[in-house]
Amino acid sequence: MVVWLLPLLLVVPSSVFAITSATLVGENFYQLIHPGDTLIELARRHGIGYGTLINANPTIDPWQPPADSEILIPRAAIVPYQAPAGITINLAEQRLYLIREGRQQTLINVYPIGIGREGRDTPTGYNQVVTMIANPSWTPPPSWRAEHPQLPAVIPPGPDNPLGDYWIGLSQKHIGLHGTNRPFGIGRQVSSGCIRLYPEDIQRLFERVHLGMAVMIIDQPIKLGHKEGQLYLEAHPDPANRVVAAIEEILRQRDLIAPQADIDWQQVRLILEQRTGVPQPVSALPNQP
Repeated sequence: MVVWLLPLLLVVPSSVFAITSATLVGENFYQLIHPGDTLIELARRHGIGYGTLINANPTIDPWQPPADSEILIPRAAIVPYQAPAGITINLAEQRLYLIREGRQQTLINVYPIGIGREGRDTPTGYNQVVTMIANPSWTPPPSWRAEHPQLPAVIPPGPDNPLGDYWIGLSQKHIGLHGTNRPFGIGRQVSSGCIRLYPEDIQRLFERVHLGMAVMIIDQPIKLGHKEGQLYLEAHPDPANRVVAAIEEILRQRDLIAPQADIDWQQVRLILEQRTGVPQPVSALPNQP
C-alpha cells in the first residue's frame, strides 16, 4: 500500500499526516530571541514542552537566553514504531500522538505533555478511555490530603482546580489526561502520575477522543524513522537507564524498518552522547529517491 505524507507542519493545530509504521513528521525551525524572553515562555508560545526545548538547546541559559540570538524550535518528531490507532504517549519524549482510527491511519496531531515525577511515575501499558468530564471537580486522594492537610475535600471547577477544564480518565485507576492551572509544568516530570496538557491542547484533544478509545503508554527514549529516503535517529535523555544496550536497540529497530540501511555509526554515537531529542539522519535508505 502506498502511503502519502501530506505537506503540513506540526505547528498547525489541525495538521494531518498519513503515516507508515515509523515516519519523521514536522519541521524544526529557528526563532529569534527577544529581550526578556525565557525558554519556559518560548515553549508555551510555540506549543512544545519545556524539557523538549531545553534538551534541543543545551548551551542556552533557560532564564536569561542571549537576546538577538537564535534558538532551535524542535517541531520534528518520529512517530513511535507501530503506534496503534488512538492515543500513543511516549514518556521518554513527553509527547502524545493522536492517530485517527480507520482503514488508513493518519496522524492528527502531536501534543507536549507533563508526566509523573520520580516516585510517582506515570505507568506504562495499554489503557482505554473510560470517562470524559468537562469542568471537573477534583477530590484529592488520601495521599495528597496527608501531604497537604490544608486542601479541601473537594476542589470545584475553576482557576484553582489542578485538573483544568477537562478530564479524560483511563482504565488504569487514578490515571488520566487533563488540563492544568500551571501550564509551565508541561514538558516536565511534576505530576502525581497523570498526564497534563496545555489548556488549549486538552480542549482540542477532548473534542477528538471518545469512550473506549485505545491509549498506549510507552517509554521509548530511542526511535528510528524515515523521511524522503533518509533514516533518522531520535535519542532522548535516559537517566533511569531504560535502554541498557542502545546500539542493540538501534539495530533491532533498523531491522524492522529498513534492514538494508548502512548506518553511520560515528554519527549514531554522537547523537547518543548528546541526546538532544532532535531527529538526525544516520543513513540513506537503499532504493529510495
